[in-house]
Amino acid sequence: MAPVSRFIHLEYTSGIVLLASVIVAIVWANSGYHEFYEHLWHINFSVGFDNFMLTHPIHIWINDGLMAIFFFVIGLELKREFMEGELSSLKKASLPMTAALGGMLLPALIYFAINKGTDADHGWGIPMATDIAFALALLSMASKNIPVSVKVFLSALAVADDLGAVLVIAFFYTAEINFISLAVGGGFLLILIAGNLIGIRSSLFYLIIGIGVWIGFLLSGVHATIAGVLVAFTIPAVTKINEQIYSDNLRKLSYDFETDIPEKGSLITPKQNKTIQNVKRLSMAAETPLQTIEHALHPWVAFGIMPLFALANAGIVIGSDFFSSIINPVSIGVAAGLIIGKFAGILLFCWIMVKLKLASLPEQANWKHIAGVALLAGIGFTMSLFVSGLAFKNPVFIDQAKYGILIASVLAGLLGTVVLKRIGKSGS
Repeated sequence: MAPVSRFIHLEYTSGIVLLASVIVAIVWANSGYHEFYEHLWHINFSVGFDNFMLTHPIHIWINDGLMAIFFFVIGLELKREFMEGELSSLKKASLPMTAALGGMLLPALIYFAINKGTDADHGWGIPMATDIAFALALLSMASKNIPVSVKVFLSALAVADDLGAVLVIAFFYTAEINFISLAVGGGFLLILIAGNLIGIRSSLFYLIIGIGVWIGFLLSGVHATIAGVLVAFTIPAVTKINEQIYSDNLRKLSYDFETDIPEKGSLITPKQNKTIQNVKRLSMAAETPLQTIEHALHPWVAFGIMPLFALANAGIVIGSDFFSSIINPVSIGVAAGLIIGKFAGILLFCWIMVKLKLASLPEQANWKHIAGVALLAGIGFTMSLFVSGLAFKNPVFIDQAKYGILIASVLAGLLGTVVLKRIGKSGS
């Protein structure tokens, strides 16, 4: 399994899998089985018992259910980054946070300027997001000579971008609120917060109560994915024992294990078995629940949930009139926002921060690197598709938004990769 494990953990692998899902969705939607493709996602699926039954189409279960897990992992990443990562101090966070702000404001303004006064002006949030999987995948494949600091900058920018997207969804793309259901969800959330404060570390506890938060938010009208982020912030991020205690005890247990090695036979002794159990308990005490859960869920999100979401949402019908059908305010607004807005916003806000000496460029990075990253940030696939489903109810607008997202993501990816490859070859 070692080669498979290495393959899974390569940063660009999730981007490749996601790209494959997009291609399959588009081919499927334009094949002779396109009616089955459309019908499949509208099949109702029920979960529950007796009078407590939730019935929704598969499409809703994916977008409101599985994507809540996606946002839960985003919440875990945000909490980790704020505690000890690239957003943990003002010095570290200032440049990527400001760049993310510029990369959200300008795309939204460009889209709104193009669609102002139309029924589609509510879609300004669609070009604000960056798809971290695609962006990091292309950055990793662009050149081996790209400084690690550039990758860290893009990661921090994307995490800050995700935070912005979550806030936009919460405040601007929430339907009418049922305050009773919201209060129920809030009650479960308070239980999780109390559990954290009194030292409960069981993942099962946070899973079960977290489902209660999700159901409350789902029924309240506040988008259920917000529940995923809120639950993530209640997960404990401290260890029971520090590194030194863990290291000292581990050495002692290792010594106990070695001194009891049997002279022959394949079985271990009862004392060795007890030592192994003690090592397991010691290791669990040295881990934080936040990092344990994040590590466990990340492969499921990267290689299961995100590709399934893409499969269900990226099925764009490309007819003979495709090129004429993309000449509309929604497609143009989304594409211009992602390609021009992201690039200009990130570069402009970075330049202001550096010019005012409030921040400096990442170590060993130059403005060409920032330009390449700003172009890659225009790949807004997963999150942009998600927001388009929240912004519009009209299927025509949704399809037009998908056209813009697809075109912009392809162009931004190609341009960013070309720029970064040229930097890699020239070395500067």
